[in-house]
Amino acid sequence: MQQLSGRTAVITGAASGMGRAFANRFAQAGMNVVMSDIEEPRLDEAVAEVAAHGTRVIGQITDVADGASVDELAERSFAEFDAVHLVCNNAGVAGGPSPDFINEANWRWVLDVNLWGVIHGHRAFLPRMIEQGGGHVVNTSSMAGHLPGHSPYTASKWAVVGISQGLYHQMQREKTGVGISCLCPGFVRTEIINSDRNRPESAAPPALYEPTAQEEMATLFMQEMVKGGRPPSEVADLVHDAVVDDRFWIFTDLEMVKTLQEKHDSIMENRNPASFGPLDS
Repeated sequence: MQQLSGRTAVITGAASGMGRAFANRFAQAGMNVVMSDIEEPRLDEAVAEVAAHGTRVIGQITDVADGASVDELAERSFAEFDAVHLVCNNAGVAGGPSPDFINEANWRWVLDVNLWGVIHGHRAFLPRMIEQGGGHVVNTSSMAGHLPGHSPYTASKWAVVGISQGLYHQMQREKTGVGISCLCPGFVRTEIINSDRNRPESAAPPALYEPTAQEEMATLFMQEMVKGGRPPSEVADLVHDAVVDDRFWIFTDLEMVKTLQEKHDSIMENRNPASFGPLDS
């Protein structure tokens, strides 16, 4: 989608991190922007920041885990701008320690946001984008969508990779004019590690729960890696270029991509996979 100026982008999870950077980047490219998030004060602040680029920017409180809330986002977006040309299904959460090995409520929360948020975005926006003659969808997955991990986050991100590839082929086969990109970032300087600030009480660990030493070590490791990750603005540049060039894969860390070779080799050689290391849990 080479022509961006004067068109409209809808971005979920837009109040902070990568979503906020996407909004700034596409506004700089001349797009009108609909910014959605579940955190109202932060969203108001982000909308004011992005509006300074001179395009029309509106905010919409949206819980992507709730299909009706995403429907409201779509209705307002099309009502305000007549057409939507770019949808970034970006909202996501990390989840926390699981005291019962599988904390079902926590798994449901993460899957509802990370996976169902994308599915709701497809359902609410795609039919009208196809009807209008095209557009582009960017789904935020993660390198966790290619690497091992017994967690709801990993499960959700593998699923987003799979459905994004399937949707890409479907859109190509049916010649809809809708492009699809799958963003698989490595470590980026966002607040994903603190996403439990938005976690419902039902999905929280028991009040007296004490993390294991392994869980604490994993949390510290993740905090340090995120702190040293790429700035969201650099990821936004990569996303912008992928949309303009109609490219499916968007990777932010090619060194992490190289680690996938072992996984693919083990598949081709029909042998057990090697341990990945600190994230292999």
